[in-house]
Amino acid sequence: MSRDSQPPSEAAAALLPGFRHQRIRTSGAEIMTAIGGSGPPLLLLHGNPLTHVSWHRVAPELARHFTVVLIDLRGYGDSSKPPGGDDHAAYSFRAMALDGVEVMRALGFTRFGVAGHDRGARVAFRMALDHPDCVTQLASLDIVPTWHLLSNITLGWGLESYHWFFMAQKAPFPEKLLCADLDYYINYKLNKKGVGLSIFDPVAFSEYARCTTPEQIHAVCEDYRATVTLDYEMDRAEFGKRQIACPVLVLWGSNSHVGRHLAVMEAWRPWAPDLRGWAIPTGHYPSEQRPDLVLGAFLPFFSGEEPREAA
Repeated sequence: MSRDSQPPSEAAAALLPGFRHQRIRTSGAEIMTAIGGSGPPLLLLHGNPLTHVSWHRVAPELARHFTVVLIDLRGYGDSSKPPGGDDHAAYSFRAMALDGVEVMRALGFTRFGVAGHDRGARVAFRMALDHPDCVTQLASLDIVPTWHLLSNITLGWGLESYHWFFMAQKAPFPEKLLCADLDYYINYKLNKKGVGLSIFDPVAFSEYARCTTPEQIHAVCEDYRATVTLDYEMDRAEFGKRQIACPVLVLWGSNSHVGRHLAVMEAWRPWAPDLRGWAIPTGHYPSEQRPDLVLGAFLPFFSGEEPREAA
């Protein structure tokens, strides 16, 4: 794996002071990586349609206790956007999880904690299953496992999560429609019900808008195409047969589509015997809306202590 120094974007430089940036070549992609702090290694994985900058309100504090590694998932941000292939396998959570493991290995870390939000949490879920010797703790923000989600679709969740099925349609149908007005798309996508856009730092929001390109839109569509085919089938085949070996922390927004429509702990319990978690008063973007509550759980959990729900 090659490692090349990479200047950060203006937003990353402003929001993640002290973090150094590298572009790390894995077996399937080139991954934009930011590293900061010292101590036990902790990998943070963002969601859609975000980048590694989405951790800017928690990463600097975490870096006082851990070596924090932030990456842009393949297809997102400033990471490369390889072809998905006829079966979209290049954008499966398995492929993205391997990127994360290989990035950490290139940095000298064979065992590490991992936290993910949204798509990143699904990558972390797959990473813990595929690479149990690497993942020491797993924290998930605002998801339930894919097998449960797609096997228990409700009307309310479906209406709020239209993009799962729209973006999974055959190329180039969703790409053409979304790319007709990318500025409108990113504003609509991030403007969640009952929360709005005010939770986002303007510099971070500008970064998400900068990275919303036709190339990224196509990669994200490939991500969703892989989810409803390969990823779903992987989870279906393993449900009831494999479990996550490490401790798992699950947090979700009480005012997110997850909190409103899904029984989160019940969905996670078959996969994670060492499980704890609770709802927090946020929408779908907890680390940007209430970083204090995320840090209050992450700091003890990744330090090997039992986290407690804030009073």
